[in-house]
Amino acid sequence: MSAPIIVTALFGPADFAWLDGLRRRYYPPGRNRVPAHLTLFHQLPPSIEPELRHRLLMETRNVPAPLARVIGLERLDGGVAFRIESAGLAECRVALAEAFHGLLIPQDRHWHAHVTIQNKANRREAVEAYDALASDFSVRPLAIVGLAAWFYRDGAWERLAQFRYS
Repeated sequence: MSAPIIVTALFGPADFAWLDGLRRRYYPPGRNRVPAHLTLFHQLPPSIEPELRHRLLMETRNVPAPLARVIGLERLDGGVAFRIESAGLAECRVALAEAFHGLLIPQDRHWHAHVTIQNKANRREAVEAYDALASDFSVRPLAIVGLAAWFYRDGAWERLAQFRYS
């Protein structure tokens, strides 16, 4: 059965361990169904799978990994996220968005790079998480090592394809 496709950036191992550890610590346990991630697209139609694979390959083949940094925190309604800055990743996303322009859902027509650490928590937990993360926050580099596509299956993700930067 076909399922919508999600596209994410892949983190280097150390950054993934750090972000996912924070997500496991702060995300409400019963709601945390996927690991830490940076979403480029939330819902692409499964019919574009072959074209998407090709474009992700072209975006990563013989291309150095984009520079990225964690630049701040943002409050979410019921959570907290890290804001991410990456001109290279933003350029890649623009190219993909232009290629699939007529197929984008409203949520995917606009983008700001972030990694959600906590969501769907109560207000007190969200304030506590934000304060704890802000207490020792500093701008830091973030390793982006590739791009991945996933099928979305009732809240769970099934890996479709993964492409590493050269």
